[in-house]
Amino acid sequence: MSGSGEGAARAARSKRADARRNEKSLLDAAAAVFVTSGVEAPVRDIAAEAGVGTGTIYRHFPTRADLIIAVYRHQIEACAEAGPALLESCATPYEALGRWIDLFIDFLVTKHGLAAVLQSDNTGFDALHAYFLDRLLPVCAQLLDAAADSGEIRSDLDAYEFMRGVGNLCVGAEHDPRYDARRLVEVLVAGLRRTQ
Repeated sequence: MSGSGEGAARAARSKRADARRNEKSLLDAAAAVFVTSGVEAPVRDIAAEAGVGTGTIYRHFPTRADLIIAVYRHQIEACAEAGPALLESCATPYEALGRWIDLFIDFLVTKHGLAAVLQSDNTGFDALHAYFLDRLLPVCAQLLDAAADSGEIRSDLDAYEFMRGVGNLCVGAEHDPRYDARRLVEVLVAGLRRTQ
C-alpha cells in the first residue's frame, strides 16, 4: 500500500473512531436527560446536554424511538461489559455482584417510560427486551455463580429470578419519595449471603 493510501486508511479509521465517540456522548447525554426528565424530554434538552445542535441528534437518530432504542442498547452493553470487569477488579465475587447490581439499578431507572413510547412498535420493544435478556442474563449468572463458587452466597438462585426480583423492587420508585428501592435491593443482596 502506498504512503498516501495508508494515510487515507488512518484518516478513515480516525474518523470512524470520532463518530463512535460522538455517538457515545450523544447517548450518554440522552440517558442523563431521560433520568431527570423521562424519555419524552425535548430533543433540545438532549442536544444542550451533549453540547450539539438538534440537527446533529436527528442526523444520528431520525426518530425518538431510534434514539431511545439506541440509548438502551448502549446502556445494556455498558452493563454487560461491566460484569466481567468487576469480577476482575473487585476483592471478592460478592463485592462484584453488589457493584454490578448498583449499575443494573441505574439502568432500570433510565428505562422509565420506554414501554409507553415504544407501544406502537411492539416488534421494536420485543427485540429490545430479547436483547436485554440475551446480554444481561449470562452476566448476572456469571456473577452469581462466581459468588456461589467462592462460598459467599447461596447457590440455588436463578439469574432470571434474581434480575426479575430486583426489577420488581425498582418499579414505581421514582413516584414515591418515601420509597428507597436501592436500599431494599441491598437487603435482597445481603440476604443471599451464606450464614457461617
